[in-house]
Amino acid sequence: MNIEQYIKEYHDGRSDWFIEEVSTVANQSRVLKVMNLKDYLSGQHAIIQRPNEYYNGKEFVPRRIILQYAKTLLNFQTAYLLQNPITLTGNESVVREYQRVNKKGKYDRFNMSVLDKVNKYGIVAEYVYMEKGIIKSKLIDPSESYPIYDNENNLIAFIEAYNVSGVDYYTVFTDDVVYKYDNNGGELRLVAQYSNLSGLPIIYHNQNELSDVEGRSDLEDYISILDSMEDLLSKYTDGFYKFMNPIPVAIGQQLKGDGLPVQVVGGGITLDDGSDFKLVSNGLDYKSFETIYKTLLQSLLDISSTPAVSMNKTDISNLSEVSIKLLFSLANIKAGFNEQYIREGLEQRFDKIRKLLEYRGIVFSDDDYESLGIVFQYAMPSNDKEIIENLKTLRDMQGISIESVLSHSPYTSDVQMELERLNSEGSNVDRTNEGE
Repeated sequence: MNIEQYIKEYHDGRSDWFIEEVSTVANQSRVLKVMNLKDYLSGQHAIIQRPNEYYNGKEFVPRRIILQYAKTLLNFQTAYLLQNPITLTGNESVVREYQRVNKKGKYDRFNMSVLDKVNKYGIVAEYVYMEKGIIKSKLIDPSESYPIYDNENNLIAFIEAYNVSGVDYYTVFTDDVVYKYDNNGGELRLVAQYSNLSGLPIIYHNQNELSDVEGRSDLEDYISILDSMEDLLSKYTDGFYKFMNPIPVAIGQQLKGDGLPVQVVGGGITLDDGSDFKLVSNGLDYKSFETIYKTLLQSLLDISSTPAVSMNKTDISNLSEVSIKLLFSLANIKAGFNEQYIREGLEQRFDKIRKLLEYRGIVFSDDDYESLGIVFQYAMPSNDKEIIENLKTLRDMQGISIESVLSHSPYTSDVQMELERLNSEGSNVDRTNEGE
């Protein structure tokens, strides 16, 4: 099914079909969920709705403590995978050209934004285009994105819709043409129409058990735990201040008089023989609070696959490379899943970049292009000395090429550039496993 058939079947062929498409219940429900997640990240937590209470006959404003752990966890997942720029491998001419595109298009920073949105909202769209000969990408906000799929889950069109100052703007992407509409002045009008050189936007999304074309925000797994932590901490803090306001209780008969002189002890009371006076207050079971809070925090770290050591919750020292990998094993598994989602989108981006480069007269053969690969370098702490010693041992026994040594070296960020520098220095660079 193509977009023309879709419009005819589901919208009776109307010219303003995209307005009805944007307004469907499914699309509005998805956008509402994204907006709720944005509100949560901006600090609109459930604890804020906690009502005032009455204590000792007076209105008491309770504590409403907000824990923005969610941002820290999501930022960790994004930085862990993409803090170190990705490395391109393959044919030298292809890699060199794509590195030039990455640099001019500022794609290293763009990739961070893509993964950030996927982690926060489960889905994000990227549109690749060329402006004044420079290939760039535009990130389309999930709350403004409306992808259209056919009955076989193939993307056939995409709508970007948003409102600014009371004016609705629509950008409709098809395989060949991009249409821009708005209703400035009260009437819907076609503002512009462009040839679509790169095709439909790229849809990045993570895993969702309920849909193959929509993702699910990781934030949804954290909110209930964080709400419980905020509620527990706020109520315990209130209990602590109430504990500091005890009720005086006198048992027995109090003797008449003014009590002890103020000049002596600052004030006091005088009781008859056998009488007692004490301050009664609620007891605080801090051990129970500590146990519950630590359990919730550990559950949060486990579900988010965040190492406790990265959140300053564990003391470590003198760790080997194996110990570090064990500590970050869950983080590596989580990053591996994120890598698959990002890799799939990057491969689509590379296809679109190849198509745009052909318009500039830069053509690659299929074999050269298919050699293009992506290497992710996780931001995992490492024992650099141990890694270098292992690489040196492998190199000495002719078990690894110099290119592989550079790709695994913690001090090399661009393998191809480093190889070129070694060649320019006149070094004997052997890229095979046959030895020097």
